[in-house]
Parts: sequence; structure tokens; C-alpha cells
Amino acid sequence: MAASSARDSLIALLRGVEKFNTHVFPGKEKLFRELAEGQSPSTLFIACADSRVSPSLITQTDPGDLFILRNIGNVVPAYGEMLGGVSSAIEYAVVALGVSNIIVCGHSNCGAMTALLEPDTSKLDKMPTVKSWLRNAEAAKAVIGALVGTDTGPATVRSLAEHNVLLQIAHLRTHPSVAAALARSTLVLQGWFYDIGSGEVSVLDENSRKTISIEEAITRLEHVPNPA
Repeated sequence: MAASSARDSLIALLRGVEKFNTHVFPGKEKLFRELAEGQSPSTLFIACADSRVSPSLITQTDPGDLFILRNIGNVVPAYGEMLGGVSSAIEYAVVALGVSNIIVCGHSNCGAMTALLEPDTSKLDKMPTVKSWLRNAEAAKAVIGALVGTDTGPATVRSLAEHNVLLQIAHLRTHPSVAAALARSTLVLQGWFYDIGSGEVSVLDENSRKTISIEEAITRLEHVPNPA
């Protein structure tokens, strides 16, 4: 990026801050005063770091509603594999904040899934950390490889992204804080797939390993009896 272009993009960000301070913040001042005292988000939202994915915009939520964890490929290493930022964020969200939901959201045209499905060694060798990180999604690639030729059709970036979401939910269950909350029935895990071009969000059914519509997911939840 040329120096002038970098300067212009930074100025645009600063202009955005000016607009926030003068136009947006005043309209939500009461909310921000409350948030200044603490947070109590209902949901841990695990998303890809892709700049085209905006969790708060997709879910139409306010600041304070989502505890957001983002990384390359919306990956959750199995507990003990890579203890660090991801594991600590999950633990903090479940234990300290007491979130009641964890969403893992994959998306269309994901660069991480493309790199996994069609690896370009010349590029990946220049990004050894990314290459190592993507090993946490290798099992999803193995799954779609085993399913090729069945009714799933040929492997695609979308199918890999969807199976990767299901894999990361399985990894979530290995985290002690998550396992304990699930045992107490105080936590719900759900996988989503976001299509950037259409804006459509689908929910991944863990049992069938297929997507269902938002409407169907809502209907199913509405028919779940409330805990005693």
C-alpha cells in the first residue's frame, strides 16, 4: 500500500471516530454510561477475523450484547492443544461473564478454508504461523474428503467452512468450563454459516450436519420446554 493510500485510510478512520463522538455516542449515551460500570453479554460469538464479517451488524445487537472472539478461520483448538488467547477468552466468557450461548460462525469465500482446501505452498510457507494454526481445521477437510461422492457432492469452500464450524463446536466441548456449563444446562452451543453476498445466515444442525433456516431454528427453540 502506498504511503498516501495508508495515510488516507487512517484519516478516514479518524473521521469515523469524529462522527461517532459527535453523532452516534450522544444517541446512546445512557447505554454507554451503563456499560462503563461493567458488562454482562449473553453470548460469546466466535467469528473469523475476515473484515467482511461484522457480528454486531449481522445480529443487530448493541455494544455489550456480544463477547466477540475473532481469529483466522473461526478456529477453537481442542483444550490443551494451544492454550492461549482463544482458550482464555472462552474460559473468561463462560466462567466470569456467565454467557448462556456460544455461537461459532463461518462464512462464504473464507480465505482460511480456501487455503486448507487448495493449499498454495508458495504463500503458506511465507506464513508459518497461519499454516500451523490451520491444522486445527484439518479434521474438517478429512470429513468432506470422506464424503465426496455421496449426496454431499464435490468438496467446496462452503462445505469445508460448514464442517469446520461443526468441528470447532466439537472442540469447544473439550474445554472444561464449557463441559461444566453444558452439564448444568446453562449453556447452548450453535453453529452458523454467513453468506456474504446474499446476507443469508443459516444454522448448522449438529445431528444431520446440514443447514437449516433461521426460521426453522427459531421454531425448534420455541418448542424446547423451559427448564424447571
